[in-house]
Amino acid sequence: MIGVALFAGCIRAETLTAERLGVIFNRNDAASTDIARYYASRRGIPAKNLIGLSVPDRPTITRDELQALRASMLDLLPSSVQSLLLIWSQPYAVECMSVTTAFAAGYQSGFCEPGCGMTTRSPLYASEGWLPADTTGWLPAMLLPSADETLAKAIIDRGLRADGSSPSGVVYLIRTQDSARNVRAANYQQIEELVGNRVSVRELTTPVIVPPRRAIAYFTGVVQVDELQKIEFLPGAVADHLTSKGGVLGISGQMSALAWLGQGATASYGTVTEPCNHLEKFPNPAVLLDRYLRGDSILEAYWKSVVMPGQGLFIGEPLARPYGHHP
Repeated sequence: MIGVALFAGCIRAETLTAERLGVIFNRNDAASTDIARYYASRRGIPAKNLIGLSVPDRPTITRDELQALRASMLDLLPSSVQSLLLIWSQPYAVECMSVTTAFAAGYQSGFCEPGCGMTTRSPLYASEGWLPADTTGWLPAMLLPSADETLAKAIIDRGLRADGSSPSGVVYLIRTQDSARNVRAANYQQIEELVGNRVSVRELTTPVIVPPRRAIAYFTGVVQVDELQKIEFLPGAVADHLTSKGGVLGISGQMSALAWLGQGATASYGTVTEPCNHLEKFPNPAVLLDRYLRGDSILEAYWKSVVMPGQGLFIGEPLARPYGHHP
């Protein structure tokens, strides 16, 4: 029993807290600035952790622009910070990288330039604890889109309502008719075996007729989620769809990951450039759910679930922790 207690204490000590989160906002955008202040107030983020940058307001920036922004950020960031929340709607990409991974690790060609090939692997995949800046030099980031200020604040409030709620929600695993995007379905049985004794897991096949209720997680693979408006999400829910351009927050011809947040999810993920359907480039639901149900925050669980995150954009409220209590 002593060993278990010590292990649990170690995990609590190495987790994401308000004191270890840097909030980076666009000082030239009133909505971004207002949302950052709201988040800091609601989450108890230290004032020194709020950093305003002059961020270009366009979908994609260059690696040189990133380097300048990241250098300015690092000059001001307290050494205690381990992860980041970026508050703006664009840029969401740095050339072919997602802005969240680019801010986390800097622009590196191996993260995205192979395109459909295998890309740089994350040292954080399926890891334990959470001191990534100290152990790997990375600052894993999540983006909270600011274009709709009301929605952004609603997402923040969802995260707060989720904390410590231990919801008896349902994990939905959706099989689709889209063979190229349905590739995660091959592992659905493994997911149920891993977490089915801790949370209700239901497999559905499209078209989804009966409205999915009390969703705490929703995973599918399709260009457009036809049943989106039927889904009832609980605070703290995660949801994503495996497709090529889910991380493109503008018009792309495919559903944006932002649509999940608009429907009530608290975090999501999508790629910003063509990744092909390599499972390593998308969240592994088994890893995500295992870590989330063990008390990780959304940011920790999502980042630990992606082997190759270079092209992937993480969006939502990073500190939400429904199956644990904030230290």
